[in-house]
Amino acid sequence: MATTRFHDESADVDGLYADMAAADLQPLWTQSGLLPSAPNGLTPHIWRWKTLRDLAERSGDLVGIDRGGDRRVISLSHPDLGGQPFATHTLWGAVQFLRGGELAPAHRHTPAALRFVLEGSGVWTLVDGDPLHMAPGDLVLTPSWTWHEHHNPGTEPMIWFDGLDVPLVRNLDAVFFEPGGEELSPYEPVFASRSESLYGGTGLLPASEERAISRDPAPGRPSRLLAYRWAATDATLSRLIETTGRRAASVRYSDPATGRDIMPTLRAELHRVLAGHRTPTTRTAGSGIWVVYRGSGATVVDGRRFRWTPGDMLVTPSWAAVDHEATDDADLFLLSDGPVLEALGLARTRELPRQDVREDVA
Repeated sequence: MATTRFHDESADVDGLYADMAAADLQPLWTQSGLLPSAPNGLTPHIWRWKTLRDLAERSGDLVGIDRGGDRRVISLSHPDLGGQPFATHTLWGAVQFLRGGELAPAHRHTPAALRFVLEGSGVWTLVDGDPLHMAPGDLVLTPSWTWHEHHNPGTEPMIWFDGLDVPLVRNLDAVFFEPGGEELSPYEPVFASRSESLYGGTGLLPASEERAISRDPAPGRPSRLLAYRWAATDATLSRLIETTGRRAASVRYSDPATGRDIMPTLRAELHRVLAGHRTPTTRTAGSGIWVVYRGSGATVVDGRRFRWTPGDMLVTPSWAAVDHEATDDADLFLLSDGPVLEALGLARTRELPRQDVREDVA
């Protein structure tokens, strides 16, 4: 593809532009919008659970896992991104559907992934040989370049939210993929996850592991804990609200050994908002995908109110004004690219006065 050829009324300048284009060069003074005053790359967008679930179920009936990609996944495709299967410029969001008796075979890739379970039970994921059972509200990690496969030995389907950093890694031209071989053939697991046995105790670490971590903090590595159980998340949020007396609370999923984010490129949080409460309005650099796990309410993004119920998925663009209001007690899962912006010194946030609502989105 040839570079853009700019034009000018002056014959000499027009000839200059022609020679630049022929040499695959462009003049800065013709670039409009290259350095905007603030991020403006996306509009907010919402996907409804009814549509997502219906299409996932139909896909389960009509499309086999072996059709392509080793997975039955429906990706969120933001209409501002020209048809690409991405939710934002840096984040992939999707729903994955696994029918009873199915196996999604082993593979690995450099993009990091997480699974937030929405519906069903009985599925387990094998991550580098570590078996992790999955249940609603659980967060399960498959870090970069780890072998992972999904098994559903039961009869009922399971559906979960997939979050990955595919667009970011793709733009860095660092995507690698490898299918699994026979050495990773399925087996019936005993649910004794090594990561949960070592790191699942709140505030407790094996002494030998703690000493190794202090000698080599490894800032670029993912969390040592691969599964975060809903019971613990729910209990922590309940204690926070009871202790503080506030009407909203949030927790960040982190590596229990270091306190860092679960992945170098991905941040995951769970936000609880009690009925009748509206959160402060904030702007945050970096985009996010919100997944409604429980309750109902609305999110106001730059003056547009998006009403939601369980399973709905909403993109909030970088530097958009965002606040949430719950009609019923609500739990919202958030996936963001926060760690990347912090690592690059680009993170910023600002609290704003309460925004007015200009438009209700059906």
